[in-house]
Amino acid sequence: MSGVLERVHKYREKLRREGMRPIQIWVPDTRRSGFSEECRRQSLLVKHDPHEKEILTFLDEAADREGWEA
Repeated sequence: MSGVLERVHKYREKLRREGMRPIQIWVPDTRRSGFSEECRRQSLLVKHDPHEKEILTFLDEAADREGWEA
């Protein structure tokens, strides 16, 4: 097992030399029971919200899609 740990250590050190740093983030577990129902509930809350439409329009216009396929 020490071989694996050594490779991981070397890889992480390489990334640090390249200016990267590790971070940890927590995100919702999409596999959790009730996840899709909660998404639907929240979506319905903003479905007719004028501010939500304004924000989505802004994001759509501001998005840089150069190089992305439709």
